[in-house]
Parts: sequence; structure tokens; C-alpha cells
Amino acid sequence: MLVWLIVVTFVFLECAFIVGLFLPGDSMLLTAGIVLAGHASGAVHVWALAAGAAIAAIAGNQVGYAIGHRTGHRLVARRGGKYVTTEHLHKVNTLLDRHGFWSVLVARWIPWVRTLCPMVAGAARMNHRTYTVASTLGALAWAPVLLLLGFYAGGFLHRVPWLMPAVLGVLITLLVVGTIIGIRQYRQEMARPAEDYTVD
Repeated sequence: MLVWLIVVTFVFLECAFIVGLFLPGDSMLLTAGIVLAGHASGAVHVWALAAGAAIAAIAGNQVGYAIGHRTGHRLVARRGGKYVTTEHLHKVNTLLDRHGFWSVLVARWIPWVRTLCPMVAGAARMNHRTYTVASTLGALAWAPVLLLLGFYAGGFLHRVPWLMPAVLGVLITLLVVGTIIGIRQYRQEMARPAEDYTVD
């Protein structure tokens, strides 16, 4: 249950809000898959969690789009920031302008683009139906693929008794440390001076 709560929460936040830029979403899914490989009914749980994570991603994408749509073509960047910059927003805007549907689909696999894309798409008034289809297809591929990769890697690790605890220990430690550092970086980023970026 704890694994479910953490994974679904992280996936939703990463797809809906700026704070998601600083959370280890891909690593979280892979680690969850490895953890589930250690359970007797892991095969059932990993598919159920894949569906739950995909739904969380789809919902997060819609929230991010709605946030962007309400800004009226104007997003707030952070001057001197690392991620929420006018340069990054411009790159996502250009990607959407040139490739539309396919850019939303591919954005799912690029961490920082994954979070910024919904808001930029909303602010740019991208056709909502097109956006929804692309973001949904991306979510349905992204979460299950990473979870299953972790699950089958975990099955291999179980063949070496001492290896599984060591790998899980390292991965969980990295996730905890990464989350703490990410939240700290988020607070630092948001403390920087704001500047407007107008989406075309």
C-alpha cells in the first residue's frame, strides 16, 4: 500500500506541478517494479500499479494543461533558475509548435519536458482533444514500461540472494536523498526573481 501511495503521488505531482521537475519519477517507477518483484503476487500488483500510475499521469497532465490554460498565454519563469527558465519554456513551446501531437507523446520520456509540456500546451491553447489523446497514449506507455523493466530486473536479481537487498538499499537511499535534494532545489528555484514568458 505504501508503494502504491508513493508512486501514484509522485507521478501525479511530476505531471501536474512545477515541483514535479525536482522529483525522481523515472527512478521511482523502476524501484517500485523491483520491490514488487519480491512479492509472491508481484505480477498482479505490478500490472495494477501500472494502471494506477498511468491514470495518475493522465490526471496530472490534465491538471497541468488547465493551469497553463488559465494563465492566458503568460507563464512565470525564474530568472537565473536551472529548470523553470524562459529558455526551457521557449524550447518546449517551439517543440509543440513544430511537432504538436508527436511532441506531447515524446515529452513523456524527457523528465523536465514531461512537467513543463502540459502547462505550455495549455497556455498555447493547443487543441485539447489532440493534447489529451497524445498525453494519454504517452502515459499508457511510460508507466507500465518502467514498472515492468524494474519488475523483470528484480526477478533476475532474486536469483542472486545477496544482490537484491544491496540493490534495493542503494536505490531507496538514492530516492530518499534525491527527493530531499529535489525539494530543496525547488524551494531555491522558486525563491529566484520571477519573469514572464509569453507563449505563442
